[in-house]
Amino acid sequence: MSQSEATPAPAPTGAPAGIIHDIGYRGYDGPRLSRRRVGFGLYTHTLRGIFGLGRAPRSKVVPMGMAAFMLLPAVVLAVVSVVGASQLGLTQPVLPYTRYAMVTQAAIAIFLAVAAPQAVSLDLRFHTLPLYLSRPLERVDYVRAKLGALTTAMFILIAVPLLVMYVGALAAEFDAGAQTRELLEALAGAVLFAAVLSALALVIASLTAGRGFGIAAIITVLAFSYTIVTSLQGLVGFEADNLTVAGWIGLFSPMTLVDGVQVWAFGVLPSTPAGPPNDAAGAVFLVVALALVVLCYRALVRRYRKVKI
Repeated sequence: MSQSEATPAPAPTGAPAGIIHDIGYRGYDGPRLSRRRVGFGLYTHTLRGIFGLGRAPRSKVVPMGMAAFMLLPAVVLAVVSVVGASQLGLTQPVLPYTRYAMVTQAAIAIFLAVAAPQAVSLDLRFHTLPLYLSRPLERVDYVRAKLGALTTAMFILIAVPLLVMYVGALAAEFDAGAQTRELLEALAGAVLFAAVLSALALVIASLTAGRGFGIAAIITVLAFSYTIVTSLQGLVGFEADNLTVAGWIGLFSPMTLVDGVQVWAFGVLPSTPAGPPNDAAGAVFLVVALALVVLCYRALVRRYRKVKI
């Protein structure tokens, strides 16, 4: 190759010279987080986002509003316990701890219907999953972080009012041992409520990138399943006088399913027309509840293995 071919031609006299601009990008020389740390960061980020923390003020209205709605009856019940103990001779709370989630299930459903799409639907809509997976994060880690965050949020939503009721019971000088035992039973029920409802809602929300569709679908599933199941229980149990069949029908709604587990495990009264008809049925309720969580988790893992990045 000749010298003329190897050497570029000089720029014409007076032509502007090239300029390299420094726009401030710098390489990252800090520590690289592990897969576990990245997953925990996604968990905390999702948990904060569910409650609207770090987001616009309008994003806090529904989650904080439903949290306040959940807390208000507990405050009233705590006051009733204190006043009732001194004025009416009450010796226990008006409402058992294990029934609180069932009584406030409308607020739970609304909170869940907004929180689940917030956790996963927006990632599908704005295609942010590739950004997460560009870190040392696997798809199964993404599912665990999202499911764990939503379950934690649901547990907090249910557990905090129970603690308020407990403080009111202690202030009313009810039997501390009995109240502590009943609180722990209700908290165990709250864990199961949170796990079952969160797993089911997250599967529904992961099927659509539209937040509105996810909200509508979750509320529809929870409301219709509960309404249909309790209506059938009432018809079969009272009109057909068959409480055994009415109790088994409770398997087909997530709310009545978990309530049935509480009835069997703790010997409390059902919040529905009929609970599990016997101990064997109660064990079946528990197995079905746990199986539902496992199946929903596996469905989520399968769903996100199919998401293209």
